[in-house]
Amino acid sequence: MRRRFNERKLFLIIPFALMGIAAFTGIVMFLWNNVLAVVLHVSAITLWQSLGILVLSKILFGGFRGGHWGRQQWKNKMIQRWDAMTPEEKEKFRGEWEKRCGRRFGRPFEEEKTSQQ
Repeated sequence: MRRRFNERKLFLIIPFALMGIAAFTGIVMFLWNNVLAVVLHVSAITLWQSLGILVLSKILFGGFRGGHWGRQQWKNKMIQRWDAMTPEEKEKFRGEWEKRCGRRFGRPFEEEKTSQQ
């Protein structure tokens, strides 16, 4: 019975995923043809070209990692590193961050604005 449930679920997910991809591709095509073609005088695109633009933008800007997993993993790794630092290492890190960014690491922007006035 468990196997049958997973097969049914799969047969429902696949069509909805394909419809979602087609709808998103159609939205990109619509916006391209009605905004960019008019404003920037580029040629109109087809649905397949719109899908190609989406895939290309995913490769160039999104990479092949899934969703927010990479960012969350990076954040957890940095928290572990921070917790493992000694107070001297933490102060050195704050000093380096201040040199690079021009403000004290960890200080909210509101505090910085009030201290400058």
